[in-house]
Amino acid sequence: QVQLVESGGGSVQAGGSLRLSCVASEFTYSRACMAWFRQAPGKEREGVAVIQISLGSTSYADSVKGRFTISRDNAKNMLYLQMNSLKPEDTAVYYCAAGVFTWRGCRLLAGEYDYWGQGTQVTVSS
Repeated sequence: QVQLVESGGGSVQAGGSLRLSCVASEFTYSRACMAWFRQAPGKEREGVAVIQISLGSTSYADSVKGRFTISRDNAKNMLYLQMNSLKPEDTAVYYCAAGVFTWRGCRLLAGEYDYWGQGTQVTVSS
């Protein structure tokens, strides 16, 4: 059982920055894909960024490439999402998730993640 707790959300004006953090009860090879998802009101949950905790390989949604950076600190069981040049369309609840690493690699598909945090709200005003 992996427990995930996010923090760092808040309100910011367009063009601003926020850093989200997620503390995991453990980093485990059985759940080696750590990702950030987000869900805006009335929309489906979408993958934002994912990192393979051992290899450090990353993948991003096209909508955030060049603006967001995912990272981890394995010694502290911490996952981060640095968000720069924020836009109003980035407004959503952001979730940290842990999933199994398979031969397909780490993908931004919600169905491949079985541990989720409670979410943290990010609001970007224009």
